[in-house]
Amino acid sequence: MAQNSRYSIEDALKGLHPEVKLLKDPYPGSFANGLTMCESESARLFKLTEQNDGVDVYEDGRGHKILIRKERIDTPFGTAYKVSTEFINQDENPCTLEMLASFAVSGVRASRLHRLMSFWSAEGRLKTETLAELHLEPSWNRWAPRVESFGNLGSMPVRRYFPFLAAEDDSGSVFGVQLYAPSSWQLQAICRQPNTLLIAGGLPDRDFGQWTKTLAPGESFVTPSALISVQDSLLKLSSVLTAAQRPDVSSVDSDMGIAFNEYCTTWGNPSFERVKQIADSLEGRGIKYLVIDAGWFGKDNWWDSTGDWEVNEKRFPGGMKPIADYIRSKGMIPGIWFELESVSVGSKHFNSAEHLVKRDGLPLTVGSRRFWDMEDPWVKDYLRERVIGLLKSCGFGYIKIDYNDTMGAGCDGPDGIGENLRRKVEATKDFFRELKRELPELVIESCSSGGHRLEPSMLELCSQASFSDAHEPSCIPIIAANLHRVVRPSQSQIWAVLRKGDSDKRIAYSLCAGLLGRLCLSGDIPELSLEQWSLVSEGLSFYRSAADIIKYGRTELIECSSDSYDRPTGNQLLIRELNGTRLAVMHRFGESATPDYSFLEGKNIISRFSSADGDFTAEAVIYR
Repeated sequence: MAQNSRYSIEDALKGLHPEVKLLKDPYPGSFANGLTMCESESARLFKLTEQNDGVDVYEDGRGHKILIRKERIDTPFGTAYKVSTEFINQDENPCTLEMLASFAVSGVRASRLHRLMSFWSAEGRLKTETLAELHLEPSWNRWAPRVESFGNLGSMPVRRYFPFLAAEDDSGSVFGVQLYAPSSWQLQAICRQPNTLLIAGGLPDRDFGQWTKTLAPGESFVTPSALISVQDSLLKLSSVLTAAQRPDVSSVDSDMGIAFNEYCTTWGNPSFERVKQIADSLEGRGIKYLVIDAGWFGKDNWWDSTGDWEVNEKRFPGGMKPIADYIRSKGMIPGIWFELESVSVGSKHFNSAEHLVKRDGLPLTVGSRRFWDMEDPWVKDYLRERVIGLLKSCGFGYIKIDYNDTMGAGCDGPDGIGENLRRKVEATKDFFRELKRELPELVIESCSSGGHRLEPSMLELCSQASFSDAHEPSCIPIIAANLHRVVRPSQSQIWAVLRKGDSDKRIAYSLCAGLLGRLCLSGDIPELSLEQWSLVSEGLSFYRSAADIIKYGRTELIECSSDSYDRPTGNQLLIRELNGTRLAVMHRFGESATPDYSFLEGKNIISRFSSADGDFTAEAVIYR
């Protein structure tokens, strides 16, 4: 491959190979041990023996086989490949894996790496570094590898970083990967030659995530998948990787319907009368879902009452069916909040150790929370009764599934604690699937203290996902725009919290942020004035007119001049396109400049909402 040619997905597929480490085999040398398990003796023994359509077969001559599966996915924006690796133990003896990559691609040309950083209420910051800044320039004799390894430990996979990496070279080619990673994961970039990388990732290795897996004779293990693609820009790459995902969206939720979640109205203190008042104020305004959030159950301190799922009869006399029926009578689909994997300190099950996840033989306790063992048949039956039973008996059509802490590095079980953790989280995913089997039209919203589960394997199990717990700060449009790189906007549910004291500019600012994904209203809806409602109605009408662009389009541009989420300054512009029609969403922060409207010159303006005429204002335009 000539160095002046553009790196392509075909080049990436040629570099695809197994990376594996078996117990008892030598670890990699050249000062790499402890930095990476790639390029070990185990991997070097595997030789390509067969290539079928979409499957490469490798064998090591010791009774071990590896299958690398490649599924081509053509999207409206380009081609991606979904890759996974299966290890088969055909030997007469057990073997123990210390590392098995979902994918590994050698020869990736790169001069810089792009990652997306994340903390609670601060998801999606783009971090771009050159290989020199990462200290990945090769050694003088190309011997000792330079390694950048990063990832996450625990059952909240989007902390510190998203399971995403893009490598861009000076010709503009961008190789990228997005991992299916509902629990711990790891990505690695390894350099031996100038501007050339080995990029691998998947489950964490034994060093990074205490992951080991023992396979008996005849047993096999399949890794989580990874999506890979090569495009000519970071945004095109993101469009392809997100479009290649296959979310199980409810047929009920195919129209970008608007939600109202009462959490920022009652702050965990819902009641029949208060939700009835909200439903009355929303009737006839085109709101599709009214979601009752935390606090409908247990004691008045809902945070310490998760796990029992017993209705708070003082707040909801007669249970939840009367309020669900009332919401339906007002033309909306009723929704309800659960944190079904957790048990809080005030629950009667907090000390039911036989049904809880353990570490070192003791219930794994994080703050005031413990965790159901989702592999336990008793737990499955219990949740079928308390969760699925309530949804069915009360007629709820929407469930918000939250998850508010992490199991950390892992838990007790038959293998390394990292593998045991993976099994527990896979059992949670099985319960999501059971929900859909039992209630095929159910709309599932995935939430984990906001955005801690924004990765493909969870996104594919739901219709929508909470973008963040950033309910009202001015950084909401920054987070929402940054998430376009890893989440379909049609799934990314954005808070638009409206207050009775809000100015028209503040209301428009919040509603324009909602145009960057799925709009979810909250706040002082029953107390808004007629004048405020007029502006809100205008914004909701604009959202509906932009819905197809949000759902089916491709993000062409994200420009943001602010370095801060906490105190944003400057301007942001995002443009999304569908069949020649574009949606532009502009936000001005502190110390902002007058927007440059030159991109609209000579264009046909179809619709416009609000105006960006000062600090902390916003405007949205649909044009051709």
